[in-house]
Amino acid sequence: MASIFSKIVNSEIPCYKIAENKNYLAFLDIFPLKKGHTLVIPKKEVDNIFDLDKETYLGLMEFSAEVAIAIKKVIPCNRIAISVIGLEVPHAHVHLIPINNMNDCNFANEKLKLTKEELEEIAKKISRVFLKDSIIDS
Repeated sequence: MASIFSKIVNSEIPCYKIAENKNYLAFLDIFPLKKGHTLVIPKKEVDNIFDLDKETYLGLMEFSAEVAIAIKKVIPCNRIAISVIGLEVPHAHVHLIPINNMNDCNFANEKLKLTKEELEEIAKKISRVFLKDSIIDS
């Protein structure tokens, strides 16, 4: 059975898209720890990130870095944290979280409750910067 992320890739479920190319997709987490919390996935459905082939893994990290740079330009923060946990959805994914301190990326924290309009606006802003600055080929 396809994961929820594969359903997003196949446009069966909507998302707040940040960036996409032929192999990867970045979209806002709808249960974010901080504004701008983004998920980056390979379009290829593989459960464990360390089971990805080398090319896909390295491409995911490169794409994630480009997305993180765009997030940092839009969301005021000290850094963009990267986290790979992989228990919530059986599809390899990277969390990119704008942080100002270590506690900002604690997954035990209460999640933000953002409106559809807030999520759309954040996604639009980050996406515009990503498209303007991206150096990664589709």
